[in-house]
Amino acid sequence: MEWSELFNQNNKPNIDNISAFINNELWNDLYMFIKNNYSVLPKIEYSICSMQKGWNIKFKKASKSLCTVYPMEGYFKALVVVGEKELMQTELIMPTCCEYTQHLFREAASSALGRWLMLEVRECAVLQDVISLIQIRVKPN
Repeated sequence: MEWSELFNQNNKPNIDNISAFINNELWNDLYMFIKNNYSVLPKIEYSICSMQKGWNIKFKKASKSLCTVYPMEGYFKALVVVGEKELMQTELIMPTCCEYTQHLFREAASSALGRWLMLEVRECAVLQDVISLIQIRVKPN
């Protein structure tokens, strides 16, 4: 069943529902990394965005977005925005990222808000890239 059907706008999931639906240790690894290194809790919000409708999980440190997570059955998508200030450092680390992340970065359109990378996190290498991008956006505690 689709996430947006399982948890419609009037049925807000909690973190346990999210973890059970994703059912992937990589989600737990990302969640614990953010919790331990940024001391922030997730904000569960509903989006009507046609790109990924439904409940998502936003992680923010102060007013700066770390990433937004979109639950999928068996995996998750992580949206990380590479802003203009982070672009040079991101370009420097890109050769160390997996080919999938490099491809997404090359193909991402640049805008005034930066490059928006929607990464499907199905394997450890992609999770490590997401963590690296988050660390560039906001330095850990």
